[in-house]
Amino acid sequence: MLTRMSSLFLRTLREDPADAEVPSHKLLVRAGYVRRVAPGIYSWLPLGLRVLRTIEQVVREEMDAIGAQEIHLPALLPKEPYEATGRWTEYGPNIFRLKDRKGGDYLLGPTHEELFTQLVKGEYSSYKDYPVMLYQIQTKYRDEARPRAGILRGREFLMKDSYSFDLADEGLAKSYQLHRAAYVRIFERLGLEYVIVKATSGAMGGSASEEFLAVAPTGEDTFVRSPGGYAANVEAVTTPAPPARDVEGLPAAQAHYTPDTPTIETLVAFLNNDASLNRSGLRRTFTAADTLKNVLVKTRQPGKTEWTLLGIGVPGDREVDMKRLEAALDPAEVALLDESDFAKHPFLVKGYIGPAALAANGVRYLVDPRVATGTAWVTGADKVDHHVVDLVAGRDFTPDGTIEAAEVREGDPAPDGSGPLEAARGIEIGHVFQLGRKYADAMGLDALGPDGKPVRVTMGSYGVGVSRLVAVIAEQSHDDSGLIWPRAVAPADVHIVIAGKTDEITAGGEQLAAELDAAGLRVLLDDRKASPGVKFADAELIGVPTIVVVGRGLATGVVEVKDRRSGERTEILLETVVSHLQELTGTR
Repeated sequence: MLTRMSSLFLRTLREDPADAEVPSHKLLVRAGYVRRVAPGIYSWLPLGLRVLRTIEQVVREEMDAIGAQEIHLPALLPKEPYEATGRWTEYGPNIFRLKDRKGGDYLLGPTHEELFTQLVKGEYSSYKDYPVMLYQIQTKYRDEARPRAGILRGREFLMKDSYSFDLADEGLAKSYQLHRAAYVRIFERLGLEYVIVKATSGAMGGSASEEFLAVAPTGEDTFVRSPGGYAANVEAVTTPAPPARDVEGLPAAQAHYTPDTPTIETLVAFLNNDASLNRSGLRRTFTAADTLKNVLVKTRQPGKTEWTLLGIGVPGDREVDMKRLEAALDPAEVALLDESDFAKHPFLVKGYIGPAALAANGVRYLVDPRVATGTAWVTGADKVDHHVVDLVAGRDFTPDGTIEAAEVREGDPAPDGSGPLEAARGIEIGHVFQLGRKYADAMGLDALGPDGKPVRVTMGSYGVGVSRLVAVIAEQSHDDSGLIWPRAVAPADVHIVIAGKTDEITAGGEQLAAELDAAGLRVLLDDRKASPGVKFADAELIGVPTIVVVGRGLATGVVEVKDRRSGERTEILLETVVSHLQELTGTR
């Protein structure tokens, strides 16, 4: 295939778009791969569509290889299936809802568990029909509150979602592993640096859940990993709890006057200078980790209007991580209290909140796993300028449960004991779930077993962000000059730059392009009437992995072949350049 830049629908830009924050957004727009239509909505131009379709084909090949069958469901969906599973309300404002001319409720599909389940229920009824794996590559819609980073977080995006249907948990585990292995092959073929991490299931439901994250400093997801191989999204990290201690013989809790100590820092400073806290002549040293910070939030269940108070207790040396808190309470909406909330509940004394007032007023109180039975804390006494010292969990207060809401820090021990954690950033590119029977229960998906009795089907759900992968590859494969596509997804195999204005050089470039095209290579030929400087800059920006310069060297029978990634330049004899490029591109 030969593409001439003189007729290609392409305009490159020298300046970054004003709204671009990350490299992929800047470069994909500047290189003419995509164009913004509205926030989170982009058009795909010819070069961008080539890359997108190539990635799509890689995904399709690996899905077909595990026996999954491709179908295509509509994007415009009726309300009823999503109402049956509760997700019509659980998704809240994150889905696009609309009405038809008759007043019927519809949505633009954010994901298709309900429709796949409904489809299989309508087609299959016997145990002989199972197992089955179905997939589609389809446009999805989510009303992102803050669409950003170009096609990395859009409101319209292309996704591969597949679903497995099995009669037993053992079958589900096998389907899950088939998909997991297929994803490994997909991302390795695309040349990505990625990690597989434990994850939460969120509104999807289900049990086992893993994310594939592309490593990128611009990623929105924080994950942690240990030298021993543990890896998890921070939302999925579990805190190793200390063993329960005997409360007998521990010092009694005492309330202390602690003036002007509404923060952990001021409290610790006061405690370490308060002589009255010395016991038996021993000087006590307090740190933030000895204090219990109580953070009040309010939660609201999907479809409800009323908010409910919730107390969160964490060690004072840590902050509450709102992403972890939201994941732990999903699908409930979570918000911090504002001044009007404190005014409505005068028992909440800002800066001095303790467990006693929460218990006395029926406020649910969840604590970090480190707040184990027998641990002693300094915490609020529910009175201005007062704290309680040596308040013991399990003796002086009893939480309503534990919650994973405290920040995860580098150096924390891995939950599996495999060493200290280190943090990194990543972009989600795939997610696999063992859904179980959540959707089969909601939709009544059964198969008649060999004994004629119904068997409830168990499901898995597996997603890959196809359009997002274009941006992710760009994030990992670029330099200051532009994009550097891996050969597996590049919009062309060779980018020929005619660097001269003579008829001989032009003819030489045209002849080489024709010969490469005949040899089966995809050729992008820059035959424009532009200066060599402009052509070289565009070649670097567009990012085809091999650039061939046809210029003055043609007089001595050579052309220059440049590797876009390494920058290495090699002069190749004209009579051997076709075979050389065939070997280089793997097309021989």
